[in-house]
Amino acid sequence: MEMNDGLELPAKKVEYLKYLFGRNTAVKTNDLASRFGVDPSTITKTINELAESGYITHVPYHGVRLSEDGKQYAEFCIKRHRILALMLAHYGLSDERACSEVSRFEGLVSRYAIDRICHAMGHPRQGICGKITHDSLCPECEVQDA
Repeated sequence: MEMNDGLELPAKKVEYLKYLFGRNTAVKTNDLASRFGVDPSTITKTINELAESGYITHVPYHGVRLSEDGKQYAEFCIKRHRILALMLAHYGLSDERACSEVSRFEGLVSRYAIDRICHAMGHPRQGICGKITHDSLCPECEVQDA
């Protein structure tokens, strides 16, 4: 699977991938349902869709985890959030407000735009809400070890 522009998934699915990115073990579907306050059947449907798309692996009764493609996509989504929040903070928003505002629109910003903003900001390594990692798809970025 190839990530095109970073706009492939709706916001809720991106949130699931970002949540899974921070976990080192498989996550049970009931735990996901509880975490996101949705019905287990809703999570199961979404998990099946994400698995069919190649973003996660799902072993029934054992849980879900990100595939390599899912890790790459989640890492980009986290970078996108951190770059945009850093940009808004630079223009005067408090850190908390910047994070909150970015959450409203980040899914509408393409990889191309993020790469250009990243370049204009000098490829920052630290955002207001965490470390910013760069990948080989960001022009002129040094690729960092994960």
